[in-house]
Amino acid sequence: MQTTESSQSEASLHEQVQAVLDRIRPAVQADGGDVELVDVTAENVARIRFHGACHGCPSSTMTLQHGIQRAIRDKVPAIQSVIPVA
Repeated sequence: MQTTESSQSEASLHEQVQAVLDRIRPAVQADGGDVELVDVTAENVARIRFHGACHGCPSSTMTLQHGIQRAIRDKVPAIQSVIPVA
């Protein structure tokens, strides 16, 4: 039973993070990029992937730390951190 609750919790976190990304996506796309939620780990770490102009952009670290991570952690406090993956 605990595994089912854990799976539901993880799915719920995934959906919550996805909803935040969906809200901020238009601003990222306006700059020629995009952001994808890869997964949410068991440790409540959201793993994201940058696309388009965001991939390799020197400002993507600032965008991640001051924009995306802040927005996600404000709306989904259970998320411990947000990290980019290749």
